[in-house]
Amino acid sequence: MTIKIYNTLTRKKETFIPIEENKVKMYVCGPTVYNYIHIGNARPPIVFDTVRRYFQYRGYDVHYVSNFTDVDDKIIEAANAANEEVPELAERFIQAYFSDVEALGVQKADDHPRVLENMQEIIAFIEGLIEKGYAYAAGGDVYFKTREFQQYGKLSHQSIDDLHLGARIQVGEKKEDALDFTLWKEAKGNEISWDSPWGKGRPGWHIECSAMAKKYLGETIDIHAGGQDLTFPHHENEIAQTEALTGKTFANYWMHNGYIQINDEKMSKSLGNFVLVHELIKQHDPEVVRFFMLSVHYRNPINFNDELLESARSGLERLKVTMHNLDHRLQHSTNLDNDERTLDVIAQLKADFIQAMNDDFNTANAISVLFDLAREANLYLENKNSSKQILSTFMSIFEEIASVLGISLKHEEEMLESEIEQLIEERNEARKARQFERADEIRDQLLAKQIILEDTPQGVRWKRKN
Repeated sequence: MTIKIYNTLTRKKETFIPIEENKVKMYVCGPTVYNYIHIGNARPPIVFDTVRRYFQYRGYDVHYVSNFTDVDDKIIEAANAANEEVPELAERFIQAYFSDVEALGVQKADDHPRVLENMQEIIAFIEGLIEKGYAYAAGGDVYFKTREFQQYGKLSHQSIDDLHLGARIQVGEKKEDALDFTLWKEAKGNEISWDSPWGKGRPGWHIECSAMAKKYLGETIDIHAGGQDLTFPHHENEIAQTEALTGKTFANYWMHNGYIQINDEKMSKSLGNFVLVHELIKQHDPEVVRFFMLSVHYRNPINFNDELLESARSGLERLKVTMHNLDHRLQHSTNLDNDERTLDVIAQLKADFIQAMNDDFNTANAISVLFDLAREANLYLENKNSSKQILSTFMSIFEEIASVLGISLKHEEEMLESEIEQLIEERNEARKARQFERADEIRDQLLAKQIILEDTPQGVRWKRKN
């Protein structure tokens, strides 16, 4: 059974054929680390973590790379505002990113390259483009000659003439053509910079991913992925500069996830509907957030609001209750008989799951299979003399599918009062020691378990969230 991927480059579903048998080279554009990630930033890591898991489930050896942009204009501005050095601020938000996405069930990439650690590779890449006549230095800047790359626009399906109509040369830019884009920026004032053949400066945004994908995965990779907003100009420019240097296809498949809206409106700071994951997972179970994200096909836009999140929580809870009931019955069952009809039904549902995921990783249909499985399991549980083998098989397939989706169907028991009191005491001690970060961690840990703390003059009181 073959896996089909919708390729942004060709605008059609194509059968996945890896460069090397049973191996997948996959590069996913990561965040620019100047703040906590918002809910839109969280969709690509969740989506492509699931894609990775499914490839592994199907027996592929996946080399998964996801970068960090740890120096650019926004980071420099944020570091200046916080009176921090750029590397320190970037490191702080890299660790915050790991904390947030780990809570969402996202596994770390095999490699997480950073711009600050790959400067020589980036400079060498730019030098190669200049030598081949695809780039030029202008003052302390270096620009890519966009018109020299004849296939420019092939990913976003735009003609270079149409692009030229909207292109402008900004004040301070020294480029020869409005369509040319920056590979290297001359340093301004005392901002962070590196020595280069063109003077002190730092990389443009697009060049970093090309250099790091080449270093960690080679000149041609299987899959390049990211949010829909990266299609143009970021990924378009990556193709141009990489294929100009190597003369080879950069990526065989381009995958892009859709946008997220908040209450049917585009998410933006100006509208005040900007949702940070760091805050969201204090109020909602991170596993519910992941389940919600996967309930819509990754290429479709997704609307985010509390009502839809509550529906996802309710749905996930129903699946967990079914799993809990299966486990409870299994512990007390003594029947060893087989039921071939039910086993066939379970086998068909597993096949339905594989079919859904083979069809461009359709997690929405895969989740529908989970609910179909739960319905069949609940019908079977009406049989008081249920078979240990059937119960075990139901549970095994539940766990198999849930693992690919990166969720757990184990039903967590409520925290005991003694556990809550112990954590509250630890929080009190942390506050006395002025270890406020640890105190906040404990508060958030309890909140995730639906325990609300209230600091009163008489001490800390707690209650379970309704």
